Amino acid sequence: MAAQFGRRLRKGATTTAVAAVAVAALSASGAPDATLITDSGDQQSTGTTPPPDDSAATGNSPYYTDLPPLNTPNKPGTSTNLPVTGSAESGIPASILAAYKKAEQTVADSDAACRLPWQLLAAIGKVESGQARGGRVDANGTTFSPILGPVLDGRGFAMIKDTDNGAYDGDSTHDRAVGPMQFIPSTWATWGQDGNGDGRKDPNNIYDAALAAGRYLCAGSRDLSLAADLDRAVLSYNHSDAYLRTVRSWFDYYNRGTHEIPDGTGAVPPGLGGGTDHGSGSPSPSPSPSGTTKPKPKPEPSPDPTKPGSGGSTGPTPPTTPPAQTLAGVENAGTGTLTATAGDAFAERIKVRARNSLGGPLAKVSVTFTVAGDTDAAFDGGKTAVTLRTAADGTVTAPVLKAGEKAGRFTVRAAATGRALPPVTYTATVTARQADAITRTDDKALTAAPGTEFADTVEVEATYKGALAAGVAVTATMITDAEEPAENDKGPYFKDTDDKPVRTLTELKTGADGTLKLPRIYADDNAGTYKLRLTTEGGATIVIELKVEAPEAPAV
Repeated sequence: MAAQFGRRLRKGATTTAVAAVAVAALSASGAPDATLITDSGDQQSTGTTPPPDDSAATGNSPYYTDLPPLNTPNKPGTSTNLPVTGSAESGIPASILAAYKKAEQTVADSDAACRLPWQLLAAIGKVESGQARGGRVDANGTTFSPILGPVLDGRGFAMIKDTDNGAYDGDSTHDRAVGPMQFIPSTWATWGQDGNGDGRKDPNNIYDAALAAGRYLCAGSRDLSLAADLDRAVLSYNHSDAYLRTVRSWFDYYNRGTHEIPDGTGAVPPGLGGGTDHGSGSPSPSPSPSGTTKPKPKPEPSPDPTKPGSGGSTGPTPPTTPPAQTLAGVENAGTGTLTATAGDAFAERIKVRARNSLGGPLAKVSVTFTVAGDTDAAFDGGKTAVTLRTAADGTVTAPVLKAGEKAGRFTVRAAATGRALPPVTYTATVTARQADAITRTDDKALTAAPGTEFADTVEVEATYKGALAAGVAVTATMITDAEEPAENDKGPYFKDTDDKPVRTLTELKTGADGTLKLPRIYADDNAGTYKLRLTTEGGATIVIELKVEAPEAPAV
């Protein structure tokens, strides 16, 4: 719902008249036409209202109806004096613009398939609050005083009884839309975000509100690069064809170029209702109530959102989404233990089910699978995050998960995309490559004279369940002949990179053919029979005999 300012849309004839005037003005001015094109240029909006999604509310809300300037804006950085038509201008206050771009990036990191453009947030922010009253925000992005819509008491607007005990809107009897993106409290309870990382979810903070709006617009597996999905997203804010045209016109305008202006220098729309701008006064109060005067917000009766823009509707209160169509959460759909050897694919596929409020399956729910933790494991194609939609039975299966070379544990999370619902978390384990047998590839005797080098090298072959085992870690140690062998401090030895004697090597691995050729072995001055032990990951062991003896004297 927009704050109450500018020209108003009223239910019935007034709404139709204003929509017609808006379209006529657009056509006559050369500004964005009634048929609008997305920034990709390959999809067109028909200008007619598509059927609403399940989460969309009906009825028209009041909003700011000024159209973009008649002149096309210059590209960013070329001008700071772009044309103004009434209170409309292409400049966006610095903090507001930063919040939109930050929200775009944050959403892209978790839901790249949505393709949220920051220009869409800017268009909605312009229509809903005139870019937070022209950028009147403090250093943290919080408005100096709350931006509140009209009281939703049924007198000229919808009647929405209080859902938050006044925690967000200061009204414990009826709800009011709150903040620069104008969320009604019950919707904020579901979609509120902490966009600036201060530990709070404040609808009066532009970073929090912009991120919440971005996630809300991306709900339901929308791809906002498609005109039809973008239309549905805008209509989920306010299901009005005229609202869609106004937002679309600003969206198209911002796509052609805009520029940054200092906070607080943007035009303040006339008649902006709810709250006043106190300049450098105190920021708005925390959305979380303190003391006993403002109890905590009541929980949202359904996890499926109500429309942010429904607060000022002149029609009836937005209907509740039917339980059978309301997403209640995602759950494990029988996924077994996730284990794999390094370099192999996990035999088990991760599978989740989306369920509705009645416990039944829910189709077409967007689910994002994310690999997290200290691991190099990934889904097919090297992806660490994949978004898919549930089938008719409510289930969706993640792509094949492949283990990397790093052994250890990591997690995979499956979450309803853009929803404030708990994810399903799985623990996956990658074990190092193993061998259950190791043997020499020949049976040559290994001998050397004291102080010389062994003429023959040691080569072994590792297998696992009868198959050659590639990439298996092997430890080689010169051991004593005691009942409990330890590293020998005399006899044969290897050399390190500095040519110093070492009698244990740990960074050895079998090759692609399962074989391993040890480095050269040297004898010290101590004659005798010695032992070399090789142990694989998996516990296979072989002990090889090494003899250090003086050569026989030639016969006289």
